[in-house]
Amino acid sequence: MPESQPVVVPPARAAVFLVVTIDQGGEDTVRDLLQDVSALRRSVAFRAPPEELSCVVGIGSAAWSRLFSGPRPRDLHPFKELDGPRHQAPGTPGDILFHVRCRRMDLCFELARLFAERLEGAATVVDEVHGFKFFDERDLLGFVDGSENPEGEIADDAVFIGDEDPDFRGGSYVIVQKYLHNMKGWNALSVEEQERTIGRTRLANIELPDDVKPADSHVALNTVTDEHGNERKIVRENMPFGNIAQGEFGTYFIGYARTPEVTESMLRNMFLGRDPASHDRILDFSVPVTGCLFHVPTIAFLDDLPARPPLAGHSAPGFSEN
Repeated sequence: MPESQPVVVPPARAAVFLVVTIDQGGEDTVRDLLQDVSALRRSVAFRAPPEELSCVVGIGSAAWSRLFSGPRPRDLHPFKELDGPRHQAPGTPGDILFHVRCRRMDLCFELARLFAERLEGAATVVDEVHGFKFFDERDLLGFVDGSENPEGEIADDAVFIGDEDPDFRGGSYVIVQKYLHNMKGWNALSVEEQERTIGRTRLANIELPDDVKPADSHVALNTVTDEHGNERKIVRENMPFGNIAQGEFGTYFIGYARTPEVTESMLRNMFLGRDPASHDRILDFSVPVTGCLFHVPTIAFLDDLPARPPLAGHSAPGFSEN
């Protein structure tokens, strides 16, 4: 299998998430940067080699048509917006995702800064989030996040494209959403009610028994299976973020999978419901304000890009396709 980008890595202490849109006429500059991502990462990581600086690059559906000729990833499409009875999952512009991770924020920041510097005049940063580790891998709601992530070969099988799309074998897909929390409302709940909302105990991080766990709990609605009853997994690399002055406290959701359909099934359950639950109760306290889907190509793809299409698209950044 071609060498994949570093999707499955140990939890990071710090992360920077950059989502950018490509300006009209900026395609060549973006292509040049994509081919230099590995070299830029090495130049920053060289200053502190034990710190394990990594970067994953994702490319959106509209951007793909503007940047590359030849075949497209089979499951690449724009983020599917959801309009539920009580809550909505919006789709927002996003052509390129940079997911930078390390044990030190200064290294994450420096690499992200170099990306933005190279893209000046060719692309616009439309969302920037600085994530941090919060105690023992907890979110700002107080619960451990990502404890059900698969590991080893199971994780690789869940995340990386196989022979079902041979031109893009070793690649992946990623969906990102920026969630803002209503901390006052959440903290007004008892610990027991919070646990029923999540579906796990807060202190010990133990999943509630099926006969106790509510159907509208977050854990229940994020459990999806295939036609044979086997649970379908994704790898979450969520990070807390916040701005005290602005009263902004949230979770940056980022889910990797070999097909976006798995993550989309979870989101449909959350926002549209799954009988008997009308929606995921966590959404009463946590609201998404962004939503994007990207293909994560292999390192070999980024190092040797396909030719540009003969005629670049002229649609609005991030939204040129349905």
